[in-house]
Amino acid sequence: MEQEMEKKMMKSTRSSEETEQQKCVLDGSLDYRGRLPLRASTGVWKASLFVLTIEFSERVSFFGIATNLITYLTQVIHQDLKTAAKNVNYWAGTTTLMPLIGGFVADAYTGRFHMVLFSSLIYLMGLSLLTMSQFIPSLKPCSNYSNTKVCNRPKKVHEVVFFLALYCISLGTGGYKPCLESFGADQFDDDDIEERKKKMSFFNWWNFALCFALLLGVTVVVYVEDYVSWGVANLSLTVLMGVTIVGFYVGKPIYRFRKAEGNPLTPLLQVVVAAIRKRNLPCPSDASLFYEEPNTQGRLLMHTRRLRCLDKAAIMEEPKNTEQNQINPWRLTTLTKVEETKLILNIIPIWLTSLTNGITVAQSSTLFVKQASAMNLTLITPALKIPPASVAAAAAAGTLIAVPIYDRIMVPFLRKLTRNERGITILQRTSIGLTLTVLVMVVAALVEKKRLKSLESSGGNNDSMSVLWLVPQYLILGFGDSFSLVGLQEYFYDQVPDSMRSIGMALFLSVIGVGSFLSSFLIVVVDGVTGKYCGRSWIGKDVNSSRLDKFYWLLAVLNALDLCAFVWLARRYTYKPVQRRRGSMEAHHHDHGVEI
Repeated sequence: MEQEMEKKMMKSTRSSEETEQQKCVLDGSLDYRGRLPLRASTGVWKASLFVLTIEFSERVSFFGIATNLITYLTQVIHQDLKTAAKNVNYWAGTTTLMPLIGGFVADAYTGRFHMVLFSSLIYLMGLSLLTMSQFIPSLKPCSNYSNTKVCNRPKKVHEVVFFLALYCISLGTGGYKPCLESFGADQFDDDDIEERKKKMSFFNWWNFALCFALLLGVTVVVYVEDYVSWGVANLSLTVLMGVTIVGFYVGKPIYRFRKAEGNPLTPLLQVVVAAIRKRNLPCPSDASLFYEEPNTQGRLLMHTRRLRCLDKAAIMEEPKNTEQNQINPWRLTTLTKVEETKLILNIIPIWLTSLTNGITVAQSSTLFVKQASAMNLTLITPALKIPPASVAAAAAAGTLIAVPIYDRIMVPFLRKLTRNERGITILQRTSIGLTLTVLVMVVAALVEKKRLKSLESSGGNNDSMSVLWLVPQYLILGFGDSFSLVGLQEYFYDQVPDSMRSIGMALFLSVIGVGSFLSSFLIVVVDGVTGKYCGRSWIGKDVNSSRLDKFYWLLAVLNALDLCAFVWLARRYTYKPVQRRRGSMEAHHHDHGVEI
């Protein structure tokens, strides 16, 4: 009788403990007071909506500036097409490479939340400088600057302040972008089935908000810049950013936070050093013989057979001496750290083969915009004209159409068909997007060829061909981004070690950044080679004296070759093998390689 009562009490205690665990999130997160966060009152959509709001505000500002920057440089500062395109690419490249530094500092020292707050204030300072450069008389392009009269020779002080403001925005973006998206994704528990599915949708709706911001930025903001005042546009963006920073801070009580875990590169280096020191040891085939840290709070990774030379770092030479206080991490590392090192090494080829996508994206804010400026911008009536940069709204519209269809229709259908909780794997989704980037450049080349013929037959009249001819290439670009960019975002967040997720998002952004630099490099090389051997440069001083159609064909070929390499790598890729701690639909999380 006493034994039965004791069993009932133990069962009741165990049940009570399990209920308490279900109430709390046990993925290593903490609430704003440093305690285990309650599942019901923290995280998921109620927290991520605050994150989406500040992202929306920042992207409106960024796209309003970035898409019309080439217009400002050519019409206000009076740079030629090649110089302006290179300056736009340099700024875009810097803006998307700075996150590598910001992401590292956040993961190692500050944490994501504090990095977002600090860097958003720097971003706000950049917007404030842009606004002052338009309103303070001594900083204006020239003393008689107005909407109707543009300076022929803008003052040097204006150029200095203008570029200082731009690179302040780059610096702010360096800490802001890699941390904000990963902070938003941190609001979902990977060990809970429903929250894990919501996290997959989060990346889709993140890009939906991003593209809605793009739509607003390239229409309303650009229209105000071109037809009202650059100063009014900058002032509006500054106020919007300031308000949403306050709103982001207000949401602090319902966020889930992750503590910075120190330099995330040190464990990777320890694995390499330990593997080299034990290079002569035979590698066991039984995974149970590798060392794993007991009672760890983080997620453990399962053993994979790739890069087996690194497995030697986790070989226990003297199993009896593996007590925590006797372990030299430069001689013995955990199996999870070994697998995390493998993840980073396997990411590098995927990153390299994603760069041509960044080159294609760079054209949408440079050469595509100059194409638009040399076409008939009239819509319906002669009085209604659109700014050249506003054609990019078609790309935003493409993504806004594609994301809900993919998330609400395609994914549920594909889940049933493939029995994969994502519907299709991350790299399959990315491959579809890269295929569409090839089509983008083919369509762009054909449209530009037609524009040049129309220009020649009309005697050099820019109004001979409507700007609406550019809509298909922008629309396909938007469709492609909903697959390639969203896929890459999810890939670089999901497939890096848990302690390096800000760095993972920075790696994604660096695809766009390095792509912008490569675009500038290609422009220089193509200009030099074609000017010397073809008699006429493919990229002249203005768009009408150029042969952008041939440049686009070159990009189409490069994208096609890169797509082949990406698919070859994707078919052989092994996804992050995570051991689940609680009930889930799988014993561990494992996507299959791409099958195309």
